[in-house]
Amino acid sequence: MDIADFFDTFFEEAEELLADMEQHLLEIDVDNPDSEQLDAIFRAAHSIKGGAGTFGFGVLQNTTHIMENLLDYARKGELALRADLVDTFLEAKDIMHEQLNAYRNEEEPDQETYERICQTLQQIALEEIGRSLEAPAETTSSASTPAASTEEASADGLSADEAPQANSTGQLKVALINVDDKDRLLLVEELEQLGDIESQSGDDKRYEVVLSGSVSADDIEAVMCFIIEPDQIDIQPVATGEVKADASAGQPEAKPPTEQETSAPATEQKASPPAPAKAEAGDGQAKGKAKKAASESSSIRVSVDKVDQIINLVGELIITQSMLDQTVSDLGEQSGVNSSLQSGMSLLQRNARDLQESVMSIRMIPMEFVFSRFPRVVRDTAGKLGKEIELVTEGKSTELDKSLVERITDPLTHLVRNSLDHGIEMPDVRESIGKPRTGKLTLAARHQGGNILIEVRDDGAGLDRDRLLAKAKENGLNVSDTMSDEEVYQLIFAPGFSTANEVTDVSGRGVGMDVVKRNIQGMGGRVEIQSKKGEGTVTSIVLPLTLAILDGMSIKVGGETFILPLSTVLESLQPNKDDMYAMAGDDVVLKVRDEYLPVIAIHEVMDVENAITDPTKSIAVIVQGEGRRYAMLVDELVGQQQVVVKNLEDNYRKVPGISAATILGDGSVALILDISGLHRLSRAKKEAAKPAKTQTMSFYKESEPS
Repeated sequence: MDIADFFDTFFEEAEELLADMEQHLLEIDVDNPDSEQLDAIFRAAHSIKGGAGTFGFGVLQNTTHIMENLLDYARKGELALRADLVDTFLEAKDIMHEQLNAYRNEEEPDQETYERICQTLQQIALEEIGRSLEAPAETTSSASTPAASTEEASADGLSADEAPQANSTGQLKVALINVDDKDRLLLVEELEQLGDIESQSGDDKRYEVVLSGSVSADDIEAVMCFIIEPDQIDIQPVATGEVKADASAGQPEAKPPTEQETSAPATEQKASPPAPAKAEAGDGQAKGKAKKAASESSSIRVSVDKVDQIINLVGELIITQSMLDQTVSDLGEQSGVNSSLQSGMSLLQRNARDLQESVMSIRMIPMEFVFSRFPRVVRDTAGKLGKEIELVTEGKSTELDKSLVERITDPLTHLVRNSLDHGIEMPDVRESIGKPRTGKLTLAARHQGGNILIEVRDDGAGLDRDRLLAKAKENGLNVSDTMSDEEVYQLIFAPGFSTANEVTDVSGRGVGMDVVKRNIQGMGGRVEIQSKKGEGTVTSIVLPLTLAILDGMSIKVGGETFILPLSTVLESLQPNKDDMYAMAGDDVVLKVRDEYLPVIAIHEVMDVENAITDPTKSIAVIVQGEGRRYAMLVDELVGQQQVVVKNLEDNYRKVPGISAATILGDGSVALILDISGLHRLSRAKKEAAKPAKTQTMSFYKESEPS
């Protein structure tokens, strides 16, 4: 087996380790650092180094090794942490991430960046502790020697007197538990790269390899865990007199440590299961680690493509079940149906629904995955702006579809930077107006019906309505002083619109916000803004929980069935002739509780024949899209149902006014309407039809609403 088969596993786990490293670095108190956090940062670097060495990623291995040595000094108290040192460690983490991506793309990492960060870390070591840090000479996992491990063994719970006797032979017994032949051969080959194999014996249940050399148990575990689970490895030191002469007696003796190895900074020497980094943590940490290992062994990594394929098949199953249900219902109306068949269909429906929900939950990821990226963004941006910011997160356990999680990060980052740059005032300004010097930025997520609501809240200056209107008029936008606050705030999403006095390298309120809005709409969501001058701004993003399943309202127009996303539907009513008005430009509005809503006649926009053309005999469905409300004229409301979304662009092409399609229980295709797209399409058709008015215009009042 080629070890390259495990590259993807290494890349994924290294990404997680780098994320953990960044989180701990951001949370650590430089004045009183938590030893457990320092140990966690060290272990993350150590594991990445071991894996990088195994896979031959030399640049990544060397960078991580040098950083690991500095972290080792820090956790021993020989290197005092400062804010600028944490900044350097964060920069090193970013560079390691770039190196990881380079190897992922089968490219060589940037040599100049690598040399610069290594020089920076070396300089810190020389200035702070007066020592030089050497990178490993070979692209294999670096290790501590038995002699150099005395201090580490003490940290792991052994006294300095006990440590030499624990592994006086310089050998380790590595047991591979429940590992098949194919993986075992690969693992033994890797062990040969880490030291000299003195003996090996056993079977699939437990295969033991005695390894001699300078490699540590921690290094072996770091490498092996990229291939098998932690609970499949048992590493124990070989005590004096334990080694027996056997069939492998011809193997070379253990090599003494070289001068370079004995001068290297010591790393952890652990027995397996690995002892906790601090002796006083006791059995609690050991049990915690064992529990974590058990948890990891009960999970598997599955390609997203495979999950998507299962979701698609479940969707097809739901459609088939709907068809069968429709058939049984039709048969029942005609001649009666066997009760057992009806009972079976009911059971199938329940099981299909449970299966659908279970499969969909596989793709759901906690919002913590998104929010965890923002402490670094806020820290770096606030530092660049000279502001003091407190970041608060709420609802981190709220789950969202994986595809949406990946796509929401960039728009959310832009909104956060806007709040930091143009929302929250400078500390001196805040203090002068009676606010705390430290501004507060809150990221919140919660479920709202069938949607997820994500909010970016700041306690800054808020949006200035008058200033927004003045800037809009200056830019030639069609605005009026009678616009609602919500409509005025939506102006910041207009392309190129900005009220910033100067454009910074962080953001410009409005610059790029049109892209944010467009991206969110592309996910089937919408953006809403609430603001109060002097008190702050709340930007809300409303998204569907998943892109595969949609709660919809079925409507009839002529002989066609359409689906309205239920999240956009507010209410429905029977229009009254006295409440409808013709506006300039052939627009029609419907008065609903003193609010005038643009009317969209679906039969006109979608060219549907045999539809009801008299508005008073139609049903007006009040919907919301892009922060505005519309009245959509339909013939009939069929009912609410969950539908499986089929992407039109993948199977056909983009259609104006249509966001996707679905298959109904009778096998027919129903189009899922795009509210905002329908309004734009309606306006475009009316513009194309000028100067002739539509035949139905004479029905409405000619006077404009007051």
